[in-house]
Amino acid sequence: MRLGAGLFGLAVLVVLGGWAGLLGGVVAAVAADRGLRRIEPPAARERRLREAADLPLAADLLAATMRAGAPVDRSVLAVADALGGPLADRLGLVGRTLLLGGRPQEAWAHLLPVPGAERLAGAALRSADSGAALAGALTRLADDLRADRSTAAEAAARRAGVLIVLPLGLCFLPAFILAGLVPVIVAVLGDVL
Repeated sequence: MRLGAGLFGLAVLVVLGGWAGLLGGVVAAVAADRGLRRIEPPAARERRLREAADLPLAADLLAATMRAGAPVDRSVLAVADALGGPLADRLGLVGRTLLLGGRPQEAWAHLLPVPGAERLAGAALRSADSGAALAGALTRLADDLRADRSTAAEAAARRAGVLIVLPLGLCFLPAFILAGLVPVIVAVLGDVL
């Protein structure tokens, strides 16, 4: 990334030249370096999306194991074993921390980087503090997560419909002008002259 940013700064230096090019090159290199570092790597993006996709299933499985009578730590470990994938790694950390006697806040903090998992962690912490049953809250949470995902997919589909208008307009507008307006203008000008 630094090499790309440095090359960009060098290109600005060459194009502008002089002191302005030197100053612009340094500013461009720093801005390019910061911009490139903000881009999420594809592997991290895929992991984040997979974790978010598996979260409703994990909540349902946790609710089912708790309804069957398993304690929270064993339930989390069982779901981690059954689930697989990157979310299972985080759930395994949560389960092992709880099994070894860690505080619930410390254990459930492993899930916080996952989008939507803060609600699961919050429900688990409230249950740990109050002693209330967690299974019902997890079932409702799984339904809410699925509804949120459905809403986001619908919004993305609507956005795609709006964004497709620009390329279509750019393609059809010149064709309309050439096929529809130019012959009429030529015919009118031919009659006038």
